[in-house]
Amino acid sequence: MQSHDLRDIFLEEARQQYDELNKLLAELEKNQQESKIIQAIFRIIHTLKGNAAAMGFEAIAELCHILEDIFSTIKTKNIPLNADFFNDIFRANDKIGELIESIASGQKVNYKGIKTRLEVIFQNLCNTSAEKTLVEQVPLNNSNETQPSSPEELQPEISLSDTIKIPIRKLDHLLNLVGELIIERDRLMQSLGNQTRSNEFARLMRISSEIQYSVMDIRLVQVGILFQKFYRIVRDAATLEKKEVNLTLQGTEIEIDRTILQTISDSLVHLVRNAVSHGIEMPEERIRMGKNPTGNILLSAHADKDSVIIEVLDDGKGINPSLIRKKAIEKGIISAEQAEKLSDEDSLQIIFESGFSSAEKITEISGRGVGMDAVRKAVESIGGKIHIRTKIGEGTSFRLRVPSSMAVKTVLLFQLDNVTYAIPIAFTESVISLPMSSCHKVGKWYIGEYQSKNLLLLPLKEKLHQNSNSWKTDKLTVIVVSLDGKYIGIVVDKLLHQKEIMEKPLTAPLEHIRYISGASIMGNGEVCLVLDVPDLMSIIAQAS
Repeated sequence: MQSHDLRDIFLEEARQQYDELNKLLAELEKNQQESKIIQAIFRIIHTLKGNAAAMGFEAIAELCHILEDIFSTIKTKNIPLNADFFNDIFRANDKIGELIESIASGQKVNYKGIKTRLEVIFQNLCNTSAEKTLVEQVPLNNSNETQPSSPEELQPEISLSDTIKIPIRKLDHLLNLVGELIIERDRLMQSLGNQTRSNEFARLMRISSEIQYSVMDIRLVQVGILFQKFYRIVRDAATLEKKEVNLTLQGTEIEIDRTILQTISDSLVHLVRNAVSHGIEMPEERIRMGKNPTGNILLSAHADKDSVIIEVLDDGKGINPSLIRKKAIEKGIISAEQAEKLSDEDSLQIIFESGFSSAEKITEISGRGVGMDAVRKAVESIGGKIHIRTKIGEGTSFRLRVPSSMAVKTVLLFQLDNVTYAIPIAFTESVISLPMSSCHKVGKWYIGEYQSKNLLLLPLKEKLHQNSNSWKTDKLTVIVVSLDGKYIGIVVDKLLHQKEIMEKPLTAPLEHIRYISGASIMGNGEVCLVLDVPDLMSIIAQAS
């Protein structure tokens, strides 16, 4: 995340903490016996001090540190406080407010005088018993910092943040309304036909599209918001495993839809913890292999057209395909005969099978046989893909390709029995035409050829329409889709064109319909169902 973005986040939070401190101090002045108020003040000051120190705003951190000591002592000694004490504390908070605003304005703020006053108050508190009231004061020792001379000068300048917080549900509602606007626009333009070529409709297209993409842009957040949390995750995992690990972040400024980031957050946690547990070797083993005893994990992101590539890369021992096959046989996931036929690349896909684990023993992090199957399901649920690259002795890379936005999905439209369907472009490899004479029947399945390899052909009409006349033609129109390195050919009646749609999930009582992930409304008012490619790919397992 860029420094100015972090500064803006700090300013927004610091202003809220400043206002909350004013409120709590006023409440404490009226009710000094309420320990919960003192604890709340202490927590806010402690948080503000830590954030300011991390950002390099030392003046704020210094004042907060003294205030933290003061309220820690008050909490411990239960000392009665007088009006002069509260006047000084309010002035100190006002000075913190000025320092916060000076970050944006660049103005210099003198704070040494109030800092000295707070230090003396703290010393007096340390020397005051619980029965005595704190009364001693100290004059300001900075000639540039004067006492307020009138009630008006005691009033802090009110400033409002230039950012606002909006609940996600409101953005979702706005996005739904924009979707309806786009549908009505397309319907209107389709009904008017050639008349839509006028300048008026060109402006309508431009403005409505700008509204749509502006709302989508509001939902985007930087991946750094999530990535920054992994320093602690790596530290804790490395401590448990008694390993030394460094984490490097790249591409934290890349933006992605908040819903997508939330969906894959648990998956990334699992991949990073796995990199520490399974990937990085023990320090002594790394030294023996000629490596630095401290392992390295790279968590990176970069944009690629309409997608975001997120990679978890470690410089550990890599994944041994032979070991994967051996473990899979032991756990009954595959037979010895099947293992012999698997390539190294196909063997790596076994780690995504439910119940598989290559760990020798169960720890707090690994060995329970859960997680990687959930990782793949989470990524695929948003139309993403996950790929593995590994080299024994050098390390492993997990690459997640996910859409940058869930609001708009690019699809390929096609027809079955004059009914329009859509399939996400993200899963579409190519469109081919196969002569029926080149296809062969194996059991109840037809097999074609694609790039010199056998391609299982799926007659979609048989699955969705219970219509078995897909093969009564001289030439087949086939959409080749891929997932996890596996290919399947979907036989359709007619191809239409690519289109950006706003997909909505199916609700009760239709949410359990197989092979369908959602629906969209076309410009002519027709409902278009969107294929669930991961569900369709499960047919390959049945065929096997």
